[in-house]
Amino acid sequence: MENRKVLNSVLVKPAGPDCNLACDYCFYLQKAAMFGEQKVHRMSDEILKEMIRQIMRGGSGQISFGWQGGEPTLMGLDFYKQAVEYQSKYGAPGQVVGNGLQTNGILIDDNWASFLRTAKFLVGLSLDGPQHVHDKYRKYLSGKSSWSQVSRARDVMLARGVEVNALVVVNDYSVRFVDEIYEYHKTNGLNYMQFIPCVEPDPVNPAKAAPYTVSAEAYGDFLCRLFDLWHNDFENGKPTTSVRWFDSLFYTYVGYTAPECTLLPECGIYVVVEHNGDVYSCDFFVDPEWKLGNIMTGQITDMLNSPLQQKFGEVKVTKPPECYKCKWLGHCYGGCPKDRQGDPANNGSNHFCISYQRFFEYADERLRKLAADWKTGQGQNMPAEQPETTKQQYANVGRNDKCPCGSGKKYKNCCGRV
Repeated sequence: MENRKVLNSVLVKPAGPDCNLACDYCFYLQKAAMFGEQKVHRMSDEILKEMIRQIMRGGSGQISFGWQGGEPTLMGLDFYKQAVEYQSKYGAPGQVVGNGLQTNGILIDDNWASFLRTAKFLVGLSLDGPQHVHDKYRKYLSGKSSWSQVSRARDVMLARGVEVNALVVVNDYSVRFVDEIYEYHKTNGLNYMQFIPCVEPDPVNPAKAAPYTVSAEAYGDFLCRLFDLWHNDFENGKPTTSVRWFDSLFYTYVGYTAPECTLLPECGIYVVVEHNGDVYSCDFFVDPEWKLGNIMTGQITDMLNSPLQQKFGEVKVTKPPECYKCKWLGHCYGGCPKDRQGDPANNGSNHFCISYQRFFEYADERLRKLAADWKTGQGQNMPAEQPETTKQQYANVGRNDKCPCGSGKKYKNCCGRV
């Protein structure tokens, strides 16, 4: 079929919702109730092998595996060594595979760091900032601080040459400390940062937002100040730090498709595989109504192209009424459906709509200037997707080769990163 999608990205939750922390704002711990009386959730070797076989055999020339949780390091190091072996075994000549690990860092030691460096994993480390920010919500079940262990994991990985990004949840507390968080990560060697705004229903009264949810007004101010910090760190017209949302947003300013799914016109471009082989539409929608099948009884590419996955993608296509008259629609496309108030399928307003309007009014002129500079070759370090006619240039590019876009940077630090 002409419009049949080819899988190029998959999120895997090999330990399901299991975690060795008990973060207040975690939305995934509650998923344990979906798996009955089972207390420990681990992906078997049989499921791992079949999953990778299907993905490598039926996927595109560039495949990205995102290993998430819960806490994926609970699987142990041998699990990922085996995963890499299966990727090599079932991959086709010239096929490029990338692995990303999102971790809280608690179990990371020298052995883990050595493997991650050798296997070229990109690591997203959940570190919200300095201790008072991080420990506000990211603690052990006992209430004990986790900051020192996570900071140690950062230092171990950086010392071993692992590529590490900072994953920062912006909540009602951390939103007040944008300068401190940004400088903390930059000072400690994490120049690649991803900021994730928190909005969750209250566990007691789901009709209300949880107390740790960041308000739209506060998040709008946060984005504006963060943009100033990022933009002020430019040297010779080029960024010295990376903020993933700004990087992704820039694609829309130069007329290309953004790599971040929240900035796409519709959802459904990837799938999620749970520890038991069940496949879902999105990691924010691991719910029975969005279960596409199981890897042991069906084909993952068929699930990606199933009517149910198409229906899921259409949830975002039908946007809240205010989106259709908003001048910024071509940049945000209504945001992520999970942030819609009430049932996402009912087209409620996005919780962060005010945030984005405030940000675009504030930063649009400078973003347009950066886009103009990039198009004239003055800002070549800014990431931007290449047109379809040149994508073959990327097929056999090594992560340490120079990026084909002409930036002068290594591929892994330019187009290959996003």
